[in-house]
Amino acid sequence: MGFYRFEKLKSFHFNPHLSATQGPIIEGEYMYFRRVTKAAGGKGRLHYHPNEFMAFLLEGKISAVVGKGLRSVRPGTLIHIPSNAQHRFIAREDLKYLYVKDRTWTMIGAAADEALPERARSATEVAKDIKAGIYPGGKKAPEKSKAIVEGLGNCFYPFIDKLDAPAASGHCERWTEGANLAFGFIDSPPGHASAEKKAEHELFAYVISGTLEAQVGRTKHRARAGDVIHVPRHASYRIAVSGRHPARYAAVRSTERLEASVARNGASDNWRG
Repeated sequence: MGFYRFEKLKSFHFNPHLSATQGPIIEGEYMYFRRVTKAAGGKGRLHYHPNEFMAFLLEGKISAVVGKGLRSVRPGTLIHIPSNAQHRFIAREDLKYLYVKDRTWTMIGAAADEALPERARSATEVAKDIKAGIYPGGKKAPEKSKAIVEGLGNCFYPFIDKLDAPAASGHCERWTEGANLAFGFIDSPPGHASAEKKAEHELFAYVISGTLEAQVGRTKHRARAGDVIHVPRHASYRIAVSGRHPARYAAVRSTERLEASVARNGASDNWRG
């Protein structure tokens, strides 16, 4: 299936011991794609995980810690969390943001003062432990923590001041590429089309505004604000701006490094496990 709406999917709370974040999940071959929410005042513990994480704010205001840096983040900004980087989000207002993790590890992280488990735990296992009254985190072992605090650089990428700001005059793509994930913010004028006969990478696109006539393989869909387009790696696709108005969307794609890692080690299965 190449097209989704998050409102039609079941919501999950994967890390109740670390974060108040909740939302549906779409499982790709190389990454997990979500749109999550957190109520104002919701806090998370400082934590980390081996997989790379990208968060793009759609609504609300975040106080975000990455490493040792603290930043106030508004809609239109991408937060890049490299592998094992210590991080924490505090919701200053009700939040909604895109949430992407690669599948080299599960959705379950570890507190910053804990060692990682010997193997990646599934969300199903953690949920059973919580129901049984067993705390899912490990013993406090700051000396064994792999959380990275120093040397992360600037992890905040403001793409646009407001998500309803005027569109670019022409087709404009701005990308930030990490080790495993690449995130793009795209403005596209009426009539513009992007296509590949055989997609080089897996791709997810989330429509922010406007209308896209999308085809993935033989399946066609008119995608509007809030719709998700999923293009598996090596699938054919075409995305064209429909009508007289421009379109604005966010996209994330896998990288060669991630694809090679999954080919070599397989992908983590964390919420069915």
